[in-house]
Amino acid sequence: MSELIYGPAILFAPAGRAEIIPKAAQRADMVIVDLEDGAGDVDRELAYKNIRESGLDPQRTIVRVVGPSDPNFCADVEMVKSTPFTLVMVPKVLDSVPEILDGLDIIAMIETPQAVINIPQIAADPKVVGMFWGAEDLTHLLGGTHSRFLKDETKEGSYRDTMRLTRALMHIHAAANGKFTIDAIHADFHDEAGLYGEAVDAAHMGFAGTACIHPKQVDTVRRAYQPESAQLEWAQRVVEEAKNHPGAFKLDGQMIDAPLISQAQMIISRQPA
Repeated sequence: MSELIYGPAILFAPAGRAEIIPKAAQRADMVIVDLEDGAGDVDRELAYKNIRESGLDPQRTIVRVVGPSDPNFCADVEMVKSTPFTLVMVPKVLDSVPEILDGLDIIAMIETPQAVINIPQIAADPKVVGMFWGAEDLTHLLGGTHSRFLKDETKEGSYRDTMRLTRALMHIHAAANGKFTIDAIHADFHDEAGLYGEAVDAAHMGFAGTACIHPKQVDTVRRAYQPESAQLEWAQRVVEEAKNHPGAFKLDGQMIDAPLISQAQMIISRQPA
């Protein structure tokens, strides 16, 4: 997990709601103070005031600005630069991250068709420290109506192929460039089982966290990312036994080599602090 991500449950909070922001920060591992979708038709001066006076820990706070084509983009960026916050989520990226963001740590959102085909160069941008993706905006821009299979279809509840491809490509290219990834929201916050299964998959794949849109999702995500006791016990034994061997070794009939030792170390690192 990236040193910039302090836990797997990352909760959105609308920038226009001053009373919600500290509650979200207290509830989750990190908070995304949102000036885009979640903010609605926000009074920007009020939202800016809320962010400046939030008192949030900059290390556990992400500010989501609007996309580069939005008329409020430059004002959002300049506002962030006037605060202690430096981790900024940028939606609606197309082929590159604007130079005005220099000096900030950028989480680039992959949610447009243009961004999908330009994932390699976006991931390689030195301003970009992480990546996040949005299934619903991407589905709309592709001319689709549903990012997931419906009840009367096979694979009910799972993402369609275009979404699965985008998620995988983003994760692979981010890892190739040493960047972290955050998995997309699970919009049905009443579907605990669906969220848990998706978050377990994200954790096993190597995502640093999963975005949440409701406080009730936080514990489910944390539970999904926390290793099971048997898995943790195996990992601890692997790491301990590895100290006695310069190369591969056998443990309980299983051959353990460098990749498995690395996986064991990753499992141990996912224990809650």
